[in-house]
This record gives sequence, C-alpha cells and structure tokens, in this order.
Amino acid sequence: MWKFVSSGNSGSHPWLRSLNDNAGRQTWEYVETATLKEKADIENLQNGFTHFRHQQRHSADELLRMQSTSKRRATISPPKVAQGKQPTGAQCNESVRSAMYFYETLQQDDGHWPGDYGGPMFLMPGLIITLYVTGCLDTVLSRHHKREMIRYLHNHQNKDGGFGLHIEGPSTMFGTVLSYVSLRLLGSGPEDTVVEHARAWIHKGGGATYITSWGKFWLAVLGVYSWDGMNPTPPEMWLLPYASWTGIGLAHPGRYWCHCRMVYLPMSYVYGKRGTCKETPLTAAIRGELYPQSYSSIDWNAARNQCAKEDLYYPHPKVQDALWWSLYQAEGLLKGSWLRKKALAECMKLIHYEDENTRYVCIGPVNKAINMLCCWLEDPDSEAFKRHLPRVHDFLWVAEDGMKMQGYNGSQLWDTSFAVQAITAAGLAHEFGECLRKAHSYIDVSQVREDCPGDLSRWYRHISKGAWPFSTRDHGWPISDCSADGLKAALALAELDDKLVGPAIPDDRIYDCVNVILSLQNADGGWSTYESTRSYPILEMINPSETFGDILIDYSYVELSSTCIAALANFGKKYPHHRPEEISNSKTRGRKYILSMQRSDGSWYGNWGVCFTYAAWFGCDALAVFHETVENSTPQSKACDFLVSKQRKDGGWAESYLSSQTKEYHQLPEETSHVVNTAWALLALLAAGYHRKDRRPLDAAARCLMNSQLSSGDWPQQHISGVFNRNCMITYANYR
Repeated sequence: MWKFVSSGNSGSHPWLRSLNDNAGRQTWEYVETATLKEKADIENLQNGFTHFRHQQRHSADELLRMQSTSKRRATISPPKVAQGKQPTGAQCNESVRSAMYFYETLQQDDGHWPGDYGGPMFLMPGLIITLYVTGCLDTVLSRHHKREMIRYLHNHQNKDGGFGLHIEGPSTMFGTVLSYVSLRLLGSGPEDTVVEHARAWIHKGGGATYITSWGKFWLAVLGVYSWDGMNPTPPEMWLLPYASWTGIGLAHPGRYWCHCRMVYLPMSYVYGKRGTCKETPLTAAIRGELYPQSYSSIDWNAARNQCAKEDLYYPHPKVQDALWWSLYQAEGLLKGSWLRKKALAECMKLIHYEDENTRYVCIGPVNKAINMLCCWLEDPDSEAFKRHLPRVHDFLWVAEDGMKMQGYNGSQLWDTSFAVQAITAAGLAHEFGECLRKAHSYIDVSQVREDCPGDLSRWYRHISKGAWPFSTRDHGWPISDCSADGLKAALALAELDDKLVGPAIPDDRIYDCVNVILSLQNADGGWSTYESTRSYPILEMINPSETFGDILIDYSYVELSSTCIAALANFGKKYPHHRPEEISNSKTRGRKYILSMQRSDGSWYGNWGVCFTYAAWFGCDALAVFHETVENSTPQSKACDFLVSKQRKDGGWAESYLSSQTKEYHQLPEETSHVVNTAWALLALLAAGYHRKDRRPLDAAARCLMNSQLSSGDWPQQHISGVFNRNCMITYANYR
C-alpha cells in the first residue's frame, strides 16, 4: 500500500538538501506491510472512483484520509437544519467544531496540512519523458509507481477517447498526445484499449502535428517530432539588453512572469542544443503511431503553426507569426555559432541558480522536469542532475484515482495559514491549542530568512527575506498573498498565550515580511504574485503557448491585493509606529485598485479560484478594511446584489470553471450547490455586512453548508475549484 510520509528524507538520500530538516516535504512510499483489511479498503476506494469516474471526475483524497483516521481524538456529529429554519449560533458552532475535529487529523507532526494539488494533465508526461530520455525511468519509478500512474491515466480518459488539459476538461490534442506517449513509455502496448481509443482520437484530429507548442517541445525531446516543426525558442533572447531605455529591453525574458520565464529558460536551452532522445525501438514505434500519414511526408514548416481547435485558447496574432518566421529563417545561422554557445552557457548559469536556490525543487513541475533534463544534457554524471532525482518525489501524489504530478510541491503554507485564521476566528484556540502550536511551528520554520545570494538583478530575482512561500521554505519563492496570509496567521497567533501556541515570531522578522509586501505593490495600486510587474501587457502579443492566457508578465490581481491590504491593516493595529505613512498610502492605493477592477454588475473576476464567487470574497473583504458595508458603500451593495442574484434554491452557489475561461458567470448543471463556492460567497456577504440588511440569504447559505457536511465532519469533494492562466484548472483538496 502507499503510505504518506511527512518531512521525510528519502532514507537519508545523499543528494537531498534542506534548510529546515525537510519541514513540509510531502512524499508517498510504497510499503508491503498492509493488512488484508487495508488492502480491501484501498481497493474499494479505487474501484469506486473508477466506476463513477465520468460522473465524479475529481478524487476526494481518500487515501490520505484513510491513513489519518487513527489520529482522531473526538467525534462530534454535525447538526442538520430543517429547510426554511434559521441555523442557531449553537448549531453553527457545533458544525465548525465537528469540522475541526476531523481536519486536525490531517495535520502532520511538523504542523502543516497536506493535500492533493493535482488537476492538470500535461504535467506528469513531461516528467516521464525526461526520465525516459535520461535513462532513469526504471530507477526513479518503481513498478508500483508505474501501475498507479497508468491507473490515473485510465481513470481520466474521456468517453470520446481523448484526455483534457485538466481532469474535468474536454479532450484536447495537448492532453491526449502526451497522455498517449506516457502510457506507452510506462509499458502499455499499442493494442491496449485505452491506448487504441486515444490513438483514434489523435488521428481523427489530424495527428500530433496539431498539438500545442509545449507539446511539440516534449515530442521533439523524445525524438518523435522534428525540431523543424517547432517555432523557435532561441536561447539568444537571454543575451538581449535588459535596460528599458533600449526598447527591446522591455521584451527581455527577465521581465516575464517568473513561471513563464522559468519554463522558457530551460526550454530555450534544450531547443538551442537540440536535446533529443537516442532512438529506441519504443520511440520508433511511437513515432509511427502518432500521425495518420507517414512521418517522412510531414511538412514540418506548416506544422509549426498547426494547433487543434480544441486547444486554441490564445491564437497567434499575425505579428507573432511574422516573428517566428523570421527567427525560423535565422535558426540555420545560429545553430553551432559562437553566439549560440554563449547563449547556452548563460542559460545554464541561470538554470543552476534556480536549482540551487530552490534546493532542486524548482518553482514548478514543468521547469522542474526541463531543468533536470538540461543538467543531464550538460553532464549526465553531474552533481546537479543527481540532486534533481530525489526531488522528483516531492511532486508526486497518490489518491484513489492513481498517482499524479502536482502543480507545485504542495500548498503547505497556504493551507496552514488558512487553518490558523479559521481556528482563531471561530474562537476555538483553546480547544485546538496543540493544533495551533504545531501550525505555529510550521509557519515559523517556513518563513524565508534570507534573500537569494549575489546581485539579485543579475539573476532577475526580487527580494525574498521575510516572505512566506506557497509551500515550503526549501522551495523558497516569495509570493505576495502567501506572505500576507503567513503574516495574518502569525499576528493572530501572537495574540494568544505563548504557553498555548508557542512564542511569537520576532518583530524584526515581521517587519521583513511587511517590507516584502510593500515592495510588491505595483504602480496601479494592486499586487502581483512573485514580483512587481516588469513590463507591459502588449507583450502578450508574443504569448506562444496557444492554450494559456496572460502568462507573459506578472499582473496585479484582486485576490492578492485584498490579502495584502488586510495583512497591512492587521499589522498596523499591532505596530502603529512602524512605517505608518507608507502603510496608509499603500492601503489607499490598494483600495483604488480594487474599485477599479469591479465590474458594472458589481462582480470581480477571480484569477486563482473559480471564479466570481472567489473574487467576491476578496473584493468585499478588502473594502471591509475601510469600514465599508452595504449600509454606506455602493460598491459593497453592488457586489452583494450580484452574489445574491446567483444564489440557488438550496441556499448555495455552484459556479462552473467555465466562468474562468469565458470571464462570464456560469452555473454548474447539477442541482446540488458547491460547498466551496457557497463558503466563499457567504464570507463575502459577511464581510460586507449584508446580514444587517437581510440575513435570509446568509441563513440559507449556512443551512446549505451544514446540511452538506458529512458525518465525519468533512465536506464532500465536488468540482475542481482552482485555476491558473484563465484556462487550466487545479485541485485544492483542502478548500472544502
């Protein structure tokens, strides 16, 4: 059976490094010691998911829950509320206590809450291809890993034979081709039923030349697609001048959003080096299977811009096609030149800097796999490549639907900071003091203590000392709202007795966090993610991804801005004499940004959660900092009117991920409301003081949540609720 391991060191792996004894590290290990009952229970969970996979496409993280039941110290039956009845305060309190007695069982000894952060279908294939190309597939992945990865792919094949961009999405060429290749590399034969159906879908769509640019890259790495069929990703772009006065410097990749930058950095190295798998009988077979025509007859120049209609979320503007054509013509001159060699060397310097400063975790799963490939291409026996290998397991998660690759190395700090805020806000600190003590310890050890070394501008990095990351300190990338939520949690814990929750985080470290938050505010008054905005939206004209929107620069976002405003407000109450004018001005500018992003119907668009219900929570919460309610604020009134207009008959909300794609509100087709959307909407209404105007919508929402609660105190897993780059959804198992 698969066993979850928290803060593990992979058997004292010699190439694994950590700043804090691997606090927050999440891995799964296969053990042979399962009892017959455990094996039967796991098999029932797996079979149950497979049977209903087309009705409930999202796993419920049941393996983690099953392993955590023994830690339960008490059970409180959650109350139910009759239809039309008003929930009492006592009932609400019992519902929250029931939830917390369940939720604390998931907390690990180091204080963090683990959870599934999967969803996208294009992540695991890149890892599998990299491991195959580097000859490590059979050493890094055991037969148990492969079996669970195959289970996952089987479970998430759509009825039409294809695979989506994410687990709930319709079939795409990107998802289908990469899932097909993964199945073949993992050992599935060409006559396997799942493989046959996927191949039929691919051929019906015109073949693998219609995959998106990222897919073309991975196929070229495997040697089943020609590099001549890919629009150029020249490493020479890293040699461009960075200074804005040069004009071209505004398009320097160092100004890109860091996730975009850190993908195209190693991608440009592999492209410039033409890093390709040595042909094997298997790659030769796959090459013959992916195309309805003979491989030798493919027009690779035409294939560069082919993209299946199902995949095309962001079409190429004509100026982009002209740019790629020009670079395509120049590639013959650049290959093997002194300039190419210089550019490749510069890329590797930047890649090694990223690896070293994330302890080889890397900012995300895509650049994790490509960085590892780059290190192998540079030197297969290098220490850098070896240090990548144990960190592969940081991204792998097992649930009843199989093994997947997560969209990060987890959401540990994010989930832990929310849990602290929930417990303290509910007045349950003394009842769950030990839970808070452990959480406090994790928040303490996860704060980034130093900036990255050297001249930060040389490496295109922002300050990070004092920030909190999304996941672990070893990962270490600073994020504005994670820092703000870490700060809010730290401040809430500091109000409690040290004997209950441990000593408060020292003032100087709190000041460091505030310094990071202030530094990340943009000229428009909003906050972006990891870095302040470095260029202009016009750069999106060269967004080459086809399937993601708004990836080129780090934009300001309502959700992040709201969190930073609230954190600064909380800080100002405790530390009124620390940079008061700066903080006041920052909050005022932030409020103006929040108002500027509100639509005429009162809504805000959510960028990191689905979607308008998510953003409403943050928008209303930000305005509440300035004591704005429905009684004195038109923006708050409009926001609440919008929400109430979307409330369903059962008292809840149920928003589809299609809202994120189309930027218009879409209801889920099911009659049952979505507990996560409902909770977000209820939080928004409470922040805006709507209960003082009309408490009936809030009573109905609370009743919906309480009646949806399971006997365990947990809530059911429903549709996917996270999103990034407009078009791809991602799992947040703990949001429920």
